[in-house]
Amino acid sequence: MTSWVGRTAAEIAAAVREKRATPREVVAEHLARIERLDGHVGAFRVVRAEAALAEADEVASRGDLAELPLAGVPVAVKDNLAVRGESMRVGSAATPDAPAAEDHVTVARLRAAGAVVVGLTNVPELCVFGTTEGVHGTARNPWDTSRTAGGSSGGSAAAVAAGLVPLALGNDGMGSLRIPAANCGLVTIKPGHGVVPAGIGDGDWFGMSENGPLATTVEDTRLMLAVLAGTEVAAPKTPQTYRIAVSLRSPIAGVTISKPYTDAAREAAALLMKAGHQVRRADPPYPMSLGVTSLTHWTAGTSVDARGLDTGLLTRRTRVHAAVGRRFVGRARSGEDRERLRGRLEPFFAEYDVLLTPALARRSPRSAPWHERGWLRNVLANTGYSPLTPPWNLTGWPAMAVPFGTLPSGAPTAVQLVGRPGSEAALLALAERVEELRPWRRTAPLD
Repeated sequence: MTSWVGRTAAEIAAAVREKRATPREVVAEHLARIERLDGHVGAFRVVRAEAALAEADEVASRGDLAELPLAGVPVAVKDNLAVRGESMRVGSAATPDAPAAEDHVTVARLRAAGAVVVGLTNVPELCVFGTTEGVHGTARNPWDTSRTAGGSSGGSAAAVAAGLVPLALGNDGMGSLRIPAANCGLVTIKPGHGVVPAGIGDGDWFGMSENGPLATTVEDTRLMLAVLAGTEVAAPKTPQTYRIAVSLRSPIAGVTISKPYTDAAREAAALLMKAGHQVRRADPPYPMSLGVTSLTHWTAGTSVDARGLDTGLLTRRTRVHAAVGRRFVGRARSGEDRERLRGRLEPFFAEYDVLLTPALARRSPRSAPWHERGWLRNVLANTGYSPLTPPWNLTGWPAMAVPFGTLPSGAPTAVQLVGRPGSEAALLALAERVEELRPWRRTAPLD
């Protein structure tokens, strides 16, 4: 009997389209793995076992089965996007438990493409922090369960890295796709503004938040992004030579990058130079004020999302974050700081096609009840390990996390690729070249 657990989404969908597998058997195998392993990983808040099997049968009966790009592929959905018939708790006790009447547009697109939603994944409260734990569960890194999976798409990343699903849907407002992907050895892309429908929370954190895929291969990432965007994201027909800037500098003043992550960026740069790309060391002209700009937008977005909720039911770190952000909502909404940042960085991206950086500054914090700890301790922990992601939410430009190298523990390290608006296909092509030259182990060795 062929096992479909551990196969890529592209492989599963091809097998289902060609009647070599049924959606039910594919989904059932993944549900069995979730039941066996998720107690150690903590990826899911809700597992839709019966509903997923029924929906798998519906996919099998579709007249357009042979054309479905994600035919029978099990997917997980981050618990801040509506799934019809399920509550959306966003990691909080303060949110309503009522079932959603309709799917979020991205979920609807996945289902229209033949995917089957097997569950909703854990997030930190209101998707604020870069560690995933709270009243609904704790998501751990499957490569090292003593460490957090990251956040805020931590449950989604943990689900894919553990082989519980081949694909998961998440979103990224200050790094919330790239942080957990980098921790868990996955590929992700935060698309540029407007490529994929957002509709995340109340105003998408002033347009900074984007929905995107979590996958184990670049092919699967491209496939899911095309479904989410509603258009093909094709690789260039002929190989391109890119002008690549390599920067090892933290955009946030005072934060240093640890050796495993600088080594990963250096080695990836050397690999791409050997492959024929033009690679140079060059730092973007980050303003000294970038840390303040990041903090004001981060807290202001939380302040908006917390409106209307019973603050007595929010954890202390979330209450403080939202309270700090109230005074900055008007400034963040004006967009002036973000426009100035774009203007400052645009000349750099006229000279270079792609920026290559470490994805993180250091390994993720220990898996612990961070939601019970103070606000400042959380902010310092988050900023200290993930200073490299926020600039590209502020600009609204596309950015990827790509596995590259390992920590002394054996857990993955990663690099970040950033491009100008409209460069999603170029970033994916470059990531695919990295994958060809330095393939990675796709899932954690949990068996």
